[in-house]
Amino acid sequence: MEVQTIIKKFADWEFVNTEKPFLIAGPCSAETEEQVMLSAYELRNAGVEVFRAGIWKPRTRPDSFEGVGSVGLKWLQRVKRETGMLITTEVANVKHVYEALRAGVDILWIGARTTANPFAIQEIADALSGVDIPVFVKNPVNPDVNLWLGAIERLQKAGITRIGAIHRGFSVSEHSIYRNPPSWQIPIELKRRLPDLPLLCDPSHIGGKKELLQSLSQKAMDLNYDGLMIESHPDPDNAWSDAGQQVTAASLKMIIKSLVLRQVNPEGISYDTLEDLRFRIDKYDNELMDILQKRMETAEAIGRYKKQSNMTILQPDRWGEVIENSLEKGRKRGLSDRFTSKIFKAIHEESINKQTAIMNGESGLNGQSNKGK
Repeated sequence: MEVQTIIKKFADWEFVNTEKPFLIAGPCSAETEEQVMLSAYELRNAGVEVFRAGIWKPRTRPDSFEGVGSVGLKWLQRVKRETGMLITTEVANVKHVYEALRAGVDILWIGARTTANPFAIQEIADALSGVDIPVFVKNPVNPDVNLWLGAIERLQKAGITRIGAIHRGFSVSEHSIYRNPPSWQIPIELKRRLPDLPLLCDPSHIGGKKELLQSLSQKAMDLNYDGLMIESHPDPDNAWSDAGQQVTAASLKMIIKSLVLRQVNPEGISYDTLEDLRFRIDKYDNELMDILQKRMETAEAIGRYKKQSNMTILQPDRWGEVIENSLEKGRKRGLSDRFTSKIFKAIHEESINKQTAIMNGESGLNGQSNKGK
């Protein structure tokens, strides 16, 4: 089924199987009327049906380019009038909502900073009460699925029925190759809780570099996302904001054409084979839990010994040795350093919690007091 059919069905908020993902594209920021129109015509010729552009740009520093403001809405209206594309922009407060609705914007999206603020979300939800318009909610800046879910629920309570989510990655303190590490387990959990929720991926903000767009887009398709929101600019190197993550319409078209789309239930699949493999996974998971239980019981025994010997819980040299040995063993088994480090840090944190409980006479593994042991 062609993308045009998706757009026709979009009014009913239906995503259907297609040879192409549902796609929203356009510049990070509307800069000039000429830039907006050039971008729109190039993207329309590339097959894009929904045009995005930031009019109001929330920025960390006050002297950064914060968007052209309301005048940009007239440019979006011209895009809609001349190209027939649907138009969408970000709203961060009630004023933005009212102006976007008056301008005939087809789809609204709520940005990551706004999603993290329940007061702002509630005000936007109240402003949209009784309005029949699709609204996408980007994940909050911090990796908190409940905060994301809460923003969606506030819109639902206001009577908004066509709500979707956009995964744009999360801010973390750890160094990463990504601008905003994806933490895929969080949107997966959101989808588990809201299985009918349309879910798009924003690889531009996750990667922060155009070189990562294709691989991130493919990952999203492999995880059965409904579509993509990608930033595109007619002259990316001279973009006024986020130049490094924007691509030309021609490059965008190549990225989309390169994607391999997989089916949830392809014909000819052997469910006997799949179930056998899943049975093995469940078996290994049970074995892992048994081993972790034994490890924590041993950690508690160490805690009791340290308490008797008046030793500190944390032994930095020992922890350094454990993590280095674990990384080396993980590499030999084809495990990434990031994965191994994350697993053992979590185990170490839980071991410290167990030993701390022992030291302070709190409940142990089985919920029994450790006093007097």
